[in-house]
Amino acid sequence: MDPTAVPRTQDRMSHDVWLPDETVELRGRAREAVEKHLAPVAREIGAREESRDSFAWDAFRGLASEGLFAVPFAEPFGPGLDHPMLGVCTVTEEIAYHSSSMAGVYDGQAILVPQTLHHAAPELRERLIPQLTSGETSFSFATTEPETSSDLTAERMTTVATRTDDGFRVSGRKRWITNSVVAGWVSVLVRAEETDRAAMLLVDLGSPGIRIGEPDLKMGHRGQITADIVFDDVHVPAANLLGEWGNGLGVALGSLVRGRIGIGAAGVGVAQAALDLAVERLRTRQVFGGPLGAMQHWQFTLARRATEIESARTLYQKAATLLDRGDRSAMPEAAMAKEAGTRLANDLVREAIQIHGAVGFARQVSESGESVRLEEMYRDAKILEIFEGANELQNWIIARQLIGRDVTG
Repeated sequence: MDPTAVPRTQDRMSHDVWLPDETVELRGRAREAVEKHLAPVAREIGAREESRDSFAWDAFRGLASEGLFAVPFAEPFGPGLDHPMLGVCTVTEEIAYHSSSMAGVYDGQAILVPQTLHHAAPELRERLIPQLTSGETSFSFATTEPETSSDLTAERMTTVATRTDDGFRVSGRKRWITNSVVAGWVSVLVRAEETDRAAMLLVDLGSPGIRIGEPDLKMGHRGQITADIVFDDVHVPAANLLGEWGNGLGVALGSLVRGRIGIGAAGVGVAQAALDLAVERLRTRQVFGGPLGAMQHWQFTLARRATEIESARTLYQKAATLLDRGDRSAMPEAAMAKEAGTRLANDLVREAIQIHGAVGFARQVSESGESVRLEEMYRDAKILEIFEGANELQNWIIARQLIGRDVTG
């Protein structure tokens, strides 16, 4: 059973009491676009092994053609929504319902990189944003290195930028970089050598001295192709500095806070898909003379999970709305949204597999051709708890706000 063939419980269990009309309208458009361009190929994307040729360009550009990459931008580059962050998170949930890995791709293209481009020179913005919104070019966001990921302090980074008369020279290595094998540009966090602080640079991936590694072979999220980027004395023009020299960590964290909310929304999308599959199985699977859903254990379990989905959805919506209002105090809500949504995705997919039994564990039943997609969802869900700040880090952020940094450190 595929999610496209089961009723969406969200349509009768979740009510838009306070969402802006523009967001409700956008969700409808996004759902239609996802079902048209992504859903028919989502299973293939989730199953095939990563390679330089396996990037899902048709789905990627199909979503772009429907205006989904333009959502975060003001006019003239985008629709100029009053709530752009809420909009991109809503789209992310709709994408993740069918493909968690493509939601990860969208997170980079429509959340992480656009936030860094707010700090770009006008000429770069005018030249590159149309390439991003049209899907002509994919973009990457690079902070993680082999020995540092959640800890992005400058002293931990080994990718270094040195000032020159006409710009910068960059050497080092970034790891787990989404879209790097097909991207044209990357927003990269580096250590500013003279200041021992961080800087963020926009780098043309066609520049001499750049080498893109082979795609990583991962347990899941196979549509979100990642690979190392190696910089060997790469020249970057002075105009490609994003923000101020020495203030790159602020630029990066501004993106990552938004990205965490987006990943929380992706977790909600995965959890919703798993819930819908589980409900359909409980209604149709017969055991001991009646439907499996007659067993009170599963009634109460899914009632609790439905409540948790509604709570997690409200969390990401609240966090996104705070940012759209210009409220920079959204850090605890962003951490809560990320931790709650991604943990719930893992819990609900696991329970949906249990409800389906062996058929949920199987990629496909060879004799009948029966396939449920849950094994793909299970492989995909785990990374949601790890990237864009591991969930342990999110709990630490919440604890620091709750108890006080003077105690927590």
